Amino acid sequence: MTNEKNQKTTKENVPKPKYNMLQNTWFMIRLAWTSKEKKVLVLSLLSAALAVALNLVNLYVSPTILSAVERKAPVSELIVTIVGFVLGIMLVSAASAYVNANTEYGRISVRCEIINLLNRKAATTSYPNVDDETFRKLLAKSGEAINSNRASTEAVWTTLTTLTTNILGFLIYVSLLTVVQPILLLVILVTAVISYFIGNYVNGYGYRHREEEAEYVKHMGYLSGRSRDYSAAKDIRIFGLRPWLEDLYNRAMDAYTAFHRKAQGVYLWAKLADVVFAFLRNGIAYAYLIGLVMSDGLDVAEFLLFFTAVGGFTQWVTGILSGFNTLHRQSLDICTVRECLEYPEPFKFENGEALKADKKEYEIRLEQVSFRYPGNEQDILTNINLTLHPGEKLAVVGLNGAGKTTLVKLICGFLDPTQGRVLLNGKDIREFNRADYYDMFSAVFQNFSLLAGTIATNVAGTEDNIDIGRVKECVEKAGLGRKIESLPNGCETYLNREVYEDAIMLSGGETQRLMLARALYKDAPFIVLDEPTAALDLIAESDLYQKYNEMTSGKSSIYISHRLASTRFCDRILMIDHAQISEEGTHDKLLQLGGKYAELYEVQSKYYKEGEKENEEF
Repeated sequence: MTNEKNQKTTKENVPKPKYNMLQNTWFMIRLAWTSKEKKVLVLSLLSAALAVALNLVNLYVSPTILSAVERKAPVSELIVTIVGFVLGIMLVSAASAYVNANTEYGRISVRCEIINLLNRKAATTSYPNVDDETFRKLLAKSGEAINSNRASTEAVWTTLTTLTTNILGFLIYVSLLTVVQPILLLVILVTAVISYFIGNYVNGYGYRHREEEAEYVKHMGYLSGRSRDYSAAKDIRIFGLRPWLEDLYNRAMDAYTAFHRKAQGVYLWAKLADVVFAFLRNGIAYAYLIGLVMSDGLDVAEFLLFFTAVGGFTQWVTGILSGFNTLHRQSLDICTVRECLEYPEPFKFENGEALKADKKEYEIRLEQVSFRYPGNEQDILTNINLTLHPGEKLAVVGLNGAGKTTLVKLICGFLDPTQGRVLLNGKDIREFNRADYYDMFSAVFQNFSLLAGTIATNVAGTEDNIDIGRVKECVEKAGLGRKIESLPNGCETYLNREVYEDAIMLSGGETQRLMLARALYKDAPFIVLDEPTAALDLIAESDLYQKYNEMTSGKSSIYISHRLASTRFCDRILMIDHAQISEEGTHDKLLQLGGKYAELYEVQSKYYKEGEKENEEF
């Protein structure tokens, strides 16, 4: 009883496609037109016309030759007729092969345009969408619609071409068979239409359960990615995680396989229904034509023509219905792609006020800001009032989970407050083009975004118009100058061995310095450093602190750290505790206050002193 109730609830919650087949077909046609691949449309229509022409030539070849034999035509006429048909078949076949061979390139280009659109959506969508489960599932499912030549976003052109061919052939054959018996057409149409609707419903199973399938795909993709992730290589080996990962992957694969086994069982019923109705309509048609022959209503040539035409007409009808079934399935995938591309953006981009970073002073102010993550019952931050003054160095400290990173995300515009406002020079940042607002920041986050390319391209964040002198200057300031100079190719050395065989691997600390050099190269008004020394030893950390003032001179900076010793270099320190700013002041002032900051500092100082003593004894 419970299972039936759950199944009923699931069915009621299944969303209907946002767009129908016609709308999705028009979307693809419009995309081909706007992406300068108009030849896809022309070649598809030409391919359909040639396919019908070839079918008609083959339809008439045998009856025409047989008719010439029956009326005892001269041998020369018979030879000319045969040669004419052979040449016709050769020419049409050659033209059809040429057209079909040249349609593939344009179709791939259109699919690649969709890939570009999805990549752009994923890379530029409002940051809250990155953690939105619905959006992530749409993106994963959209990936299946673009991942090969057989994927819906490319295969749809084959379907549309075949469908156009069948419709043209259907119209021609209708005019041909109407002279025999209209009732015959009605029988074929009725049985075929019934078969179509059965197949149409059954084949929609995949879309109705697309979220279930996307869940399996997401799990397998995650586990597969983690297994290949170099950053997890040590943990996998030292903790013996491989069997666990394999077990998790196999369980996800078993669930995915079971889903598709069930789906194939459902699709089988549609095929069986199609076979039954095909047998019924073909049997009636052939029986009727044989009856006409028995009553002397048809001569041999006409019988052969209509007998072949009935079979061809049936193929046209079933081809049309099968084409619509296929188009329906592909339309569901295209609809998923469109829903992903059109997923709502909570932030303003092109429709926001333009903002350009220049040399003037900027102030960021948080007014009564509270934030709660979706689904949480409590705020992670509550009633935060804060002003980041021009040129000020601000440190944010606190225990894990206190809300430090969330506060920085609010300042950087990755999140909007649940309540309150974030202001840039007195104006709510929600009014700005959010992409322009991001240009105001340089940052080094805990998770590195190291891309396959040279050291120079990773520092500059582009391959075009790189100022190598500036790259070297920033690398030197970040403390990576000697390392780069020791490499044979210097700043042109490649990173990421997954792509380049001659690439090098940087250590965690070196990579962190490289990301710092990237932040310096951008030269934005605000610098955000999220645990910039987490992968550095104490000596390297101390060296980086000595250069900190120089690197951030004249800029406003926000510095998140667990090592409280680093905060002494900042103008002001915020202690985040219980979702609020519990303490605020300079390093010395907070130590004198004797509060939570002083307590944590004492614990860390004791830890470091004990560590130094142990090293000395060793």
